[in-house]
Amino acid sequence: MQPSSVPIKKAVIAAAGFGTRFLPQTKSFPKEMLPIVDKPVIQYIVEELVEAGIEDIVLVTGYHKRAIEDHFDAPSADLVEKLEASGKTKELEIVNKVSNLANFIYIRQKGHQGNATPLINAEHIIGNEPFIYTFADDFFFGTPSRFKQMVDLYNQYGGNVLCCKKINEPKEYSQYGIVAGEQIADGLINVKTIVEKPGPENPPSDLASVSGYILQPEIFNYIREAMPHHDPATGEFTQQPMMQQMINEGHIFRALEIKNAKYYDSGNKLDYVKTVIDFALRNPEISEELREYLRKTVS
Repeated sequence: MQPSSVPIKKAVIAAAGFGTRFLPQTKSFPKEMLPIVDKPVIQYIVEELVEAGIEDIVLVTGYHKRAIEDHFDAPSADLVEKLEASGKTKELEIVNKVSNLANFIYIRQKGHQGNATPLINAEHIIGNEPFIYTFADDFFFGTPSRFKQMVDLYNQYGGNVLCCKKINEPKEYSQYGIVAGEQIADGLINVKTIVEKPGPENPPSDLASVSGYILQPEIFNYIREAMPHHDPATGEFTQQPMMQQMINEGHIFRALEIKNAKYYDSGNKLDYVKTVIDFALRNPEISEELREYLRKTVS
């Protein structure tokens, strides 16, 4: 396949969930704004997108997510005045940088529960362009970033790209979609099968689709065709069946195992705490004291 001539400049972040696993904290506070030391988790995803060349970011949110909009807005006059009066120029530079990371577009999610709905909500903004679709509570940390690795692959081959990781524990076969197909390079396959949460008994491979996709705009056609036939009683309205249908009809999907990076899922309590500890141990301001505290605590 020829390299793509259409650059990836837009991304969609699904951020409308209620975060019920973190109640009561998330009763009035978006789970996407839970701090990883001194940044909300969603900022890590946004920064990663920007590093990969994304300019326009569509955040599909709900009525209870105003704090996300406020975070990426310009700092208030009161905060600017306070920081200037205190001589905190570094902090002022940091908060100004956040609001200038990208062009942010906010949409309130409408429709069925499931990961296909944010996509169709954003169709009118994405238009006829390829784009990144991702989520606001899991990410990779490494160099180059996962989105940079995915965009580089897309620039080389075109098509659709699935962000993937190797399965580490049997329980993960019941947590993620598992992909299988023809291996064309180390950590890269042409996808023939996507099985959502097959369980550990007979999975098609040990490669899990997690955290993000590069998608061609044709997926919108498949979602629109499937919407009238979805029965909420049968489960969430998910994109994986549409992706499988696209593969069956000749659309190219490649699964890329992300290299030199660690996967973090901050969407549940234990993994969130692990994520905070890892990032705190990387923070030069607090890492030494934290290590000493942990040594004393677990000894």
